Amino acid sequence: MNDLIDTIVESLTANADQITVALAETGYMLGWSLVAAVFIGLPLGVTIFLTRPGGVRESKPIWHVANLYVTVVRSFPFLLFVVFMIPLTRVVYGTTFGTAAATFPLCFVAVALYARLVEQILLEVPSGVLVAARSMGASTFQTVTRFLLVEARSGLVYALTSASISIISYSTVLGVVGGGGLGDFALRYGYQEYDYPLMYTTIVIVIICVQLLQVGGHRLSVAIDRR
Repeated sequence: MNDLIDTIVESLTANADQITVALAETGYMLGWSLVAAVFIGLPLGVTIFLTRPGGVRESKPIWHVANLYVTVVRSFPFLLFVVFMIPLTRVVYGTTFGTAAATFPLCFVAVALYARLVEQILLEVPSGVLVAARSMGASTFQTVTRFLLVEARSGLVYALTSASISIISYSTVLGVVGGGGLGDFALRYGYQEYDYPLMYTTIVIVIICVQLLQVGGHRLSVAIDRR
């Protein structure tokens, strides 16, 4: 066991600069994906909840379009989705290579993932919250911002944590378009170069990052839960 730890420490020391770059690339992909999830996925999930059959603002056309997007993107094999998005990525970025370009399709997936989680969280909000909002004459915007999101805030934070972990998992395959990141680094410089200590070191770093996200998200979720 001590020999394994010593090997990992030696590998980490020898490749610290490269690992730091890979970690920064993963952080870049995760950060922008979470921005897309919060600012697009959250409103999209709320829209699906509101416009669903029997919803507060039932609208079958809007619900079908929004729900179809989420369903299709979530069911699309991610690697194939990245390839499918190549023409649009080239139009937007002028290239399909690099961390920024690789983040583009990941943002679409993050939006779909979080939108579905938001919908599920809102469906678990007690119906009495909507009744109270209607009895007070709240508008749709007020119902969402002052009742639904307030009641569901703990679950929404935990759902974002789950989405973050999924995004890290998806980011590991973006090496096919030169996206970089820890997963690509472990595969390219660890597995393919037969440097297994480096590969295991990188895997340990990924696990640590996931655990930190999990613990941080859980604690924040508990801290803001006032129920």
